[in-house]
Amino acid sequence: MPRILPLMCVIGCVASISVSIASSTAAERPNLLFVIVDDLRPELGCYGNREIKTPCFDEFSKSATTFLQAYCPAAACAPSRASAMTGLRPDTTRVWDLRGKFRINMPDVVTLPQHFHKYGYHTVSMGKIFHNHMPDRVSFDEPDLRPAKYMTPEMIDRDPESFYHDEELNQELAVVRQRRLARNSNAYAGGWAYGRSTESFDGPENEFYDGAQTDLALETLQRLKDKKQPFFLALGYYRPHLPFVAPKKYWDLYGRDAISMANNPFLPTYSPIMAMNSAYELGGCYDLEHVQHPAVSKLSQENARRLKHGYYASVSFVDACFGKLVNGLAELGLDKNTIVVVWGDHGWKLGEHGSWCKQSNYDIDVRVPLLMRVPGLSSAGGRCNRLVELVDLFPTLCEVAGVDIPDNMEGTSFKPLLLDPELDWKSAAFSQYHRNPRVTPDGKRYMGYSMVTPRYHYVEWRSWNHISGIAGDLVAIELYDRENDPDENRNIAEFKENGQIIEQLSRQLKRGWRSAVPVR
Repeated sequence: MPRILPLMCVIGCVASISVSIASSTAAERPNLLFVIVDDLRPELGCYGNREIKTPCFDEFSKSATTFLQAYCPAAACAPSRASAMTGLRPDTTRVWDLRGKFRINMPDVVTLPQHFHKYGYHTVSMGKIFHNHMPDRVSFDEPDLRPAKYMTPEMIDRDPESFYHDEELNQELAVVRQRRLARNSNAYAGGWAYGRSTESFDGPENEFYDGAQTDLALETLQRLKDKKQPFFLALGYYRPHLPFVAPKKYWDLYGRDAISMANNPFLPTYSPIMAMNSAYELGGCYDLEHVQHPAVSKLSQENARRLKHGYYASVSFVDACFGKLVNGLAELGLDKNTIVVVWGDHGWKLGEHGSWCKQSNYDIDVRVPLLMRVPGLSSAGGRCNRLVELVDLFPTLCEVAGVDIPDNMEGTSFKPLLLDPELDWKSAAFSQYHRNPRVTPDGKRYMGYSMVTPRYHYVEWRSWNHISGIAGDLVAIELYDRENDPDENRNIAEFKENGQIIEQLSRQLKRGWRSAVPVR
């Protein structure tokens, strides 16, 4: 009873606020600033990392709720974003990897901005919202806005990740591009992606894509302010995605030799062969084409330090962009009636487990940063340690904005946690990863189903038919004790004394996400 009464009070309070908002006209509903940051780890200052420089995220966290245990549905851009934007999980969208396209698989699905449009919102997007070259223009009234300098014929079809600023690097990349096209006329991104893995260029911030689109976002907010309807502005930052390109001033924030390196630069013991990614993304940069699977070789210490330095510089650059955006929102007088949410689409390894990039079920890849500020509702400076998922964003934003939640949602609104971050909540968070035979050491195809509970992280790897989307035989199990082994360095599934725990977790995984939903 001591825990039930506060929950009932919070739910009652939430219900009364919801009725008030829902009964308002469209013009009275709050605006929504929806910010996605590519490849952002939950290692900002406000998440406890005292080495990285993120003053703007840290300041924002003082007026927002910071979710410390938020999980993505799959540690890759396309499936994670498709799930967050539809409120549906990968096995429903059938987007399991970068090639999947939810709009082909589900032509009539209604995305988050489409749903808000039905309730009177003017919807706008810029930057990376879904996936590169997949802007899903039907989702927005004004889709895929870009800074003017990047609207030229030679720029329009290039990934913003492929832009460099030093002329010598651009000439190098042009030569590499021709070599790529000679090997494959359909080379990814027209052969432009990627060039060198890092660039430090001493130039103004708006010379860089994320800086330029921040300026465009502020201009757009000024224009939207005068509309007689609420706005939904989605902005997707490209950094800190590879290559790590950032203004020199952000590189200069760090001494390379002083940056601490991963404390577990080795594969987890007893790890099954398909569990670890191949770090193939690094090989997409022409200065790192030699990179192999971490089971075969590791990066040199020199390259590892350079890459981590570049990642930190890129995060600090995006931090400054986000700070400029939020400050501009306040200067326009829009902050008092604008919900602001900022999140990363998945984690990223910086040498942990001897690997790099994402594309695994390890906690370092599936846990993400998530901060939300709802005027008049958020627990200012609140830190929530309950399990939430990116698939929860759709229903949550509907509820806090006074918009009906669609019946088909596979996530749960965490609005009550904005009022009381200590409420009992989900019993588990779910992720999955499709291991392609092109990058699996044994050349076979698998699907790994992952479940994080407050104490354990449990993964079942099964054979996978990617045509039918049906999982087959169980081939491997991973079990990590989050309390005693938070870095997941030791798979304890092989030990007989854990048999009963495995049986219990296997049953829970089979019951799925519906069984983990909190009682409200």
